[in-house]
Amino acid sequence: MPSSGHRLRDVEHHPLLAENDSYDSSSSSSSEADVADRVWFIRDGCGMICAIMTWLLVVYADFVVTFVMLLPSKDFWYSVVNGVLFNCLAVLALSSHLRTMLTDPGAVPKGNATKEHMESLQLKPGEVIYKCPKCCCIKPERAHHCSICKRCIRKMDHHCPWVNNCVGEKNQRFFVLFTMYIALSSVHALILCGLQFVSCVRGQWTECSDFSPPVTVILLIFLCLESLLFFTFTAVMFGTQIHSICNDETEIERLKSEKPTWERRLRWEGMRSVFGGPPSLFWMNPFVGFRFGRLQTRPRKGGPEFSV
Repeated sequence: MPSSGHRLRDVEHHPLLAENDSYDSSSSSSSEADVADRVWFIRDGCGMICAIMTWLLVVYADFVVTFVMLLPSKDFWYSVVNGVLFNCLAVLALSSHLRTMLTDPGAVPKGNATKEHMESLQLKPGEVIYKCPKCCCIKPERAHHCSICKRCIRKMDHHCPWVNNCVGEKNQRFFVLFTMYIALSSVHALILCGLQFVSCVRGQWTECSDFSPPVTVILLIFLCLESLLFFTFTAVMFGTQIHSICNDETEIERLKSEKPTWERRLRWEGMRSVFGGPPSLFWMNPFVGFRFGRLQTRPRKGGPEFSV
């Protein structure tokens, strides 16, 4: 136990790491310095399958909208306007998905609960700090351990397999944008499907699409079901996320009924803390803050995640 008079509280009563333990404090400090300059990726089989399925479903929707409904249309401007709008929404949705999946959600460096690191914190006598017994790190306030990421995540909201990542302090903005753009593109696809059905019923099925009538019907019905399910899921998630941000309370904290020990940032203050700066169109841009310099190969030891 450090001699500075502060206390280390561990739920499982694991002792503080000694100097000769297997965790390397120098590697944890270097990883903490590089955390802002690396791309994060979780090597979870279920999450990777769900992420690939998400992309395939969006690509399928784009294929049906473009090649089944818009290109065969005789109205040029109808096809151009709706094609540009739907493809823009699809690109923004997939870009937000990538940013959510490849952004460090706020992982606490592993193995930083060493005696040297404790002494460098210059804690006040009697001050209580917490150590995670699973990843052996000093656990910040509002951080929770994710059993899939194998890390403690700052302001962890939940782990979402569809983005193959935790939603936390640093990537919640991109997750909100992902749910919003998927919901908007789903509504757009449903409207286009309804107009296509009306057009085909009023005219000739053989003329309203380049595909045969049975194939066209099957493709449209599947797109309607996909869009309806996607809209329901993402609209609920979007509303839940906005509610959590405005109340400065994560989903885990809400489910555990944790009493806030922090100063809450309510409504617009909470939105500004997540999206950054005053309200503007930049809030809706998933490319803000992206730097190509981050895509540089970086060696890293073990763990369920790797960085490039």
